[in-house]
Amino acid sequence: MIKVYQKYLILSFLKTLSVVFSIFFSLVIILNVFEEVSYLKDTDTNLLFPLFLTLLNSPSIVYETFPFIFFISTQFLFIRLLDKEELDIFKKVSLSNFKIISILSSFAFIVSIFILIIFYNLSSNLKFVYLDLKNKYSKDNKYLAVVTENGLWIKDEINNYINIINAERISEGILYDVTINQFTKDYENINNILVDEINIKSKKWILKNANYSSGSSSTKKSENTVFESNFDSEQINQLFSDLTSLNFIELNKLKNEYESVGYSITNLNIHFHKLASYPINLTIMTIFGCIIMLNIKRNSSKIFHLILGTLCSVVIYYVNYFSSLLGENEQLPEFLSIWLPLLIISLFCSIGLVRINEK
Repeated sequence: MIKVYQKYLILSFLKTLSVVFSIFFSLVIILNVFEEVSYLKDTDTNLLFPLFLTLLNSPSIVYETFPFIFFISTQFLFIRLLDKEELDIFKKVSLSNFKIISILSSFAFIVSIFILIIFYNLSSNLKFVYLDLKNKYSKDNKYLAVVTENGLWIKDEINNYINIINAERISEGILYDVTINQFTKDYENINNILVDEINIKSKKWILKNANYSSGSSSTKKSENTVFESNFDSEQINQLFSDLTSLNFIELNKLKNEYESVGYSITNLNIHFHKLASYPINLTIMTIFGCIIMLNIKRNSSKIFHLILGTLCSVVIYYVNYFSSLLGENEQLPEFLSIWLPLLIISLFCSIGLVRINEK
């Protein structure tokens, strides 16, 4: 059975969390709708279409801000408890600071599980629809790339030709076992190229051991040929970098497809680690907020602690961000790039928890 004080703390935290979430969601919508209007200003879309796109994209953005939402909600909850002197009442009934933190952090962990399972999957599905709709208005929609079970496929329009490119594998800027079918604007096949390897580290691809054939003409061979493209390896990596539009099932499917073509799965593994660590991340931010607010002296400014705590949470965000970048660049192991910052923050929180009952 949940005791009365536990129920009170949980409901108070949930109410504060809902208010802060609503504020963040509203701000995201307001800021994002201007960006969508600017993007679509030269199109013939309906006036409500930018708002519709914003509503599709906003849950994905809000998902990234949940660590701030939990942290700020914790701070405002304690401001309310301090203003009403309810912390003193809790102490009189032998409810320690550590017990209060354990109740709030346990509830935060449970809520974060629901956010990860329900909210993330919902936001990723909406983000997928958002990208699909928005890409129809992209100026670059003639340049497409996708990974399937049949390898890497690229559609590339350049020099009045349409190139359909299929590679069985890609590794470190090299395409292997490549077929290039070249068409006119009316999709008349004019050239077929079979290549062992292609260096795509620049937009001037280097074709190694290429075999050319067109119609009934004989096959021509070439050792090293320069082939112009709108793509290079860096651009292809960027095309596959937005993993927030994929739910758990699609992420696992994409990982299998990447492995089948030899494409790097570092970003995918890091994304999986981020998802696995997400409940712990939100729980740590809740504990961190509790520790900061419980160290407030009765006569000190609560606004100062709010600003200090917010600055600390921003620093934590960027530490996590740069650590994940090191992981993506393979400067840190994938596991450490996500879990090491959380471990360090947990150690600082542990120090605070040891001293917290002295307050």
